[in-house]
Amino acid sequence: MSAVCIQIVEGNPHLRSLLGWHLQQVGYSVYQSASLQQAKDVYLNRKPQLVVLDSDLSDGSGLEFCRWLRQQSQPFVLILSARSTESDIVAGLRAGADDYLTKPFGMQEFLARVEALTRRSRPMVAPAILDYGDLKIDLVQRRVHLKHELIDLTPQEFSLLYVLAQAGGLPLSRSELLRKAWPDAIDNHRTVDTHVLSLRKKIEVDPRQPNLIQTVRNVGYRFNTEVAGPGLVAASNPNPNHNHRAAMHSLS
Repeated sequence: MSAVCIQIVEGNPHLRSLLGWHLQQVGYSVYQSASLQQAKDVYLNRKPQLVVLDSDLSDGSGLEFCRWLRQQSQPFVLILSARSTESDIVAGLRAGADDYLTKPFGMQEFLARVEALTRRSRPMVAPAILDYGDLKIDLVQRRVHLKHELIDLTPQEFSLLYVLAQAGGLPLSRSELLRKAWPDAIDNHRTVDTHVLSLRKKIEVDPRQPNLIQTVRNVGYRFNTEVAGPGLVAASNPNPNHNHRAAMHSLS
């Protein structure tokens, strides 16, 4: 994964250099600007994810530059300012800043605020494989392997298993399973029982004494993560059900 790109727009050369050095030490890619004109050129060429912006620059207001940034591709903005009154902070936030740090400040606080903002810019990565030891559920290929053997599941059986596994061991009622794992509105609870029985025959060592998909009396069913040994293997964001409505429900 490439380093997060940060632009520092700061009129004080010593502070600008110091901030840049510390950011580079923790792995960020840093570009520095001393003036608004230079800042616009750097921004348009580099498109940083975060702009650290001095509120008062020699050739204009940092708040005006912040408003200009808001018309661009929406980077995060952290304003640094010697102006510390409530009205100054409110003005900075209303100009479009995501955070406001008053000078003087500690370097650890500065780095923590940068980390918090850049963390928000990272896309959430959904798991590509649910890995439960002997049982592996491939959400991209929609395949299930048990002890390295491919298990032939119907699309509906796969969706049911996926929804149960995603619940992390919590019991789900038959109504919840119908709502989350079936593409069409169905109100027949026996449909769930029939598919659970079929699924157990394919993935349980002894379907008559199931360990993976357990019945919860007066509730419904649960996926036994204690037996399965839960874990996730992260990869690129898959669409586990290929626009199947069950995918949207199961992730809600």
